[in-house]
Parts: sequence; structure tokens; C-alpha cells
Amino acid sequence: MSKVIMVTGGSRSGKSVLAEQKALEHGKRSVLYLATAIPVDEDMKERIRIHQARRDSEWGTFEGYRELGEVVKGTEKNTILLDCVTVMITNILFEKERNFDELDKREIEDLEAQIMMELSDLIKGARDGNKTLIMVTNEVGMSIVPSYRLGRIFSDIAGKANQFIASLSDEVYMSISGIPLRLK
Repeated sequence: MSKVIMVTGGSRSGKSVLAEQKALEHGKRSVLYLATAIPVDEDMKERIRIHQARRDSEWGTFEGYRELGEVVKGTEKNTILLDCVTVMITNILFEKERNFDELDKREIEDLEAQIMMELSDLIKGARDGNKTLIMVTNEVGMSIVPSYRLGRIFSDIAGKANQFIASLSDEVYMSISGIPLRLK
């Protein structure tokens, strides 16, 4: 039976560790880890290394952030762990060089639609394949509204994406200071 689980929280809140525990509970070692991070600098390389070191050696890994629904359809693994949605959103926003201060409403709506389609296809792929999908995302709506336009565009899209994922999830968890709280 398929299941969608969302794990959210702030930066360094323990959400990835919680998601990894959920993956072990559901998939044992039949897990495909969808890694969305791109190693653009030394800090990101270190973050990636830490995540890799924690993973079970028998888990499969796919590195990418587009057409993940097709990746899910093509895997024999029964549990999929996506870490993380907000990094995926960032990657899509920066795929092309854009002046975010000059984007019009239609261009922003197009970016949002692309992201929602990626998420929809991913969830559909898991549901159709009778797989468990665990999605890690950052909760970006609990702080100050950014003073710069790119930050507002990102937080608005991420907030809408999180609402969309939560609405389609069977279980939703938030990690706060390493303590999981079940919301749904």
C-alpha cells in the first residue's frame, strides 16, 4: 500500500535524521535516496558528505531534481526518500539566469507551476507504484518575510509547495530541536 510522508522543520532541526529513520521503518534496506543538492561550494560539499555517511550502504541513490516521478517509476526500491524539496525548488529557480527583481507575475506563476508539476508527478509515481515516499522539506514560513524579492519569491513558492505536499500526505511530521512532532 502506498504512503506519502512529509517531514518538515527548520535548518538543522533533525528532519533528515527523522526521515531516514522513517525510511528504515518502511523500507528496511529497499530505499532509493533522491539527493537534490548540487555541490556548488565547500559548505554544500560538507553537508552532502555528512548525509552520505549517515545513509545505509545498501540504499540506492539518485542525484537530481527533475523528472523524479520517472525515476520512482523505474526503481525496484519500495521506499523513496527525497531530501530535500526546498533545495529542489532552489535548483529550479536557478536553472536559468534570471533577474528576480524584474520577473513579472506570469514568470513567477510559470516557475511555481513547474515546481508543482514536478511534485505532483513524483507523488503520482509513488502512488501508482505502490511505494512509500518520504519527502523532507524546510519550513520557511516561521520567520521574517525577506526584504529582498528573490527571498519572497522563494518563500512564497516553498510555502505553497509545502501546503500542497501536506495536503497529499498520509503523515506529516515536524522536527523541532531533534524532537519529532506528528501533525497529521
